Amino acid sequence: MKTTGEDDEISNLSGSVSGLKPRQIRRLQLLYRRRIPLPLLLSAELARQMAELSRELGRQVGILVDRSGNIVSVMIGDHREIVLPDLSLFGSGRRGLRGIRCLHTHLKNEPLSQDDLTDLALLRLDLIGALGVTAEGLPGDLFLAHLLPPNPMGKVYEIHPPQPFQQFSMDVSTFLSALEQFDRGREKMHLQESRERAILVSVSTQSRLDQEESLQELSALSQSARIAVLETIIQRSTSIHPKYLLGQGKLKELIIKSLQQRASLLIFDQTLTPLQVKAIGDLTEIKVIDRSQLILDIFAQRAQTREGKVQVELAQLRYRLPRLAERSTALSRLTGGIGGRGPGETRLEVDRRRVREKISRLEVELQALARQRSQRRGKRISNRIPIVSIVGYTNAGKSSLLNALTRSTVETRDRLFSTLDTSTRRLRFPREREMIITDTVGFIRDLPQDLFGAFRSTLDELSDAHLLLHVVDISHPQFEQQMAAVDRILSDLDLSTKPRLLLFNKIDRVEPRLVETLCRRHHALGICANRPETLSPLLRELETGLFSTNAPAFSGGPDRRSPPLGSPAF
Repeated sequence: MKTTGEDDEISNLSGSVSGLKPRQIRRLQLLYRRRIPLPLLLSAELARQMAELSRELGRQVGILVDRSGNIVSVMIGDHREIVLPDLSLFGSGRRGLRGIRCLHTHLKNEPLSQDDLTDLALLRLDLIGALGVTAEGLPGDLFLAHLLPPNPMGKVYEIHPPQPFQQFSMDVSTFLSALEQFDRGREKMHLQESRERAILVSVSTQSRLDQEESLQELSALSQSARIAVLETIIQRSTSIHPKYLLGQGKLKELIIKSLQQRASLLIFDQTLTPLQVKAIGDLTEIKVIDRSQLILDIFAQRAQTREGKVQVELAQLRYRLPRLAERSTALSRLTGGIGGRGPGETRLEVDRRRVREKISRLEVELQALARQRSQRRGKRISNRIPIVSIVGYTNAGKSSLLNALTRSTVETRDRLFSTLDTSTRRLRFPREREMIITDTVGFIRDLPQDLFGAFRSTLDELSDAHLLLHVVDISHPQFEQQMAAVDRILSDLDLSTKPRLLLFNKIDRVEPRLVETLCRRHHALGICANRPETLSPLLRELETGLFSTNAPAFSGGPDRRSPPLGSPAF
């Protein structure tokens, strides 16, 4: 019969014990009961026992030691490597060291492998050491490495020259004191940082130019979310790794680089599958998000109205539901009663059920808000007031145009998705004429499907508009690609045939001759929303088109395409 202490020892024995004799397993368990005095890295007696066991078993043997010298885990590997157990219970945050050092044997007295050094960096160990084993089963050379603080050379770790174990001397107390100062320094820098620090990553089969343009937009999105961008990394590949996106080796290099630069976030330009999110998350404790999640986070920061908040929360829950991962089976709860006996639901199942229930509640609330909006729309339509909706790419100047036309005070900033909530204002013309102008949420390429679905009820208001004002930032290097992205979204909303007037905004930033050429080529009207004197032609076009006596009011309809600039009616 095993005692409680023996059970604890078995639970702290990591690795496969298949093929081992009970006597050998017991010897491994006895290692767990040892304690290393603080001045020593590894006692001579413990080193000899590890070397003898490793030679006898033909397998690597290792221990994890905390800063007090207590052995917290004993590991058994094969002849080539050793696998470290889950260390999530150790450590004091994603930036600090874990307070654990790893010491293990190498059967051929060889130095630390690249996998050893990678584990040192990824797992943020205090130190990693390999004890060589001689042919006689005695301790051979000792190989050590530890992490370095940020430095101009960009070195991640320091590798010590090998020394025979019998000649090795190291004051572990002094070393640990330096490590604690290192930890405190990192924590102090973390507290001083008010923003997340991110590395942007793009892995794609498309052209490098397209990748760079997409990464530039991702960088702008990051800045809009108040994230400090440390570096952008581009990798072109003939095929995308189904599990790690860019291959396990390259991913580990990326994670080590992010740790060295004190990055707290990895942002991928491509949408990550639930499998990829879990696989990458298993390799690092740095937060990992993709483009879609970044956009959702920006929307969550900017939403002001109740409807906007419900839409964003619904989109976030739909996005996260398939990405929920079970972290610990120890959190399973038991249920009793007839028909309820047994293990019950795991924590993962409970989380998923609660998310589904909340999604159902939010959908009901969103439907109620949509009905209220529909009633308001019905009143506007019954009053026979022309409705004009402003659409366009994010940061094209839609809210600025609404403010200029209606003397409103909608918040405007030079950043992506500065405003999210729909704003509606009246614009009065001479002869007691008026129209309603609605500013909608900005579009962006690769708009997350969950977000698109949640905002569809809001975007459906565009179908009631008699005219769409498509605002384009003509000063943007990729303005034509942005125009195409807006066209695709309008097509998805079945609005491709809705009467439309194209407006090239920010003409003050472009050479006048080029503006004239582009306006003529695209049948557009050039404006500057921040200069009201440039809006007179637009007002004439609106009044002529919407209140023309030469054509039935509100002509155009959903089946009529946008006419060239200057047409008497829309």
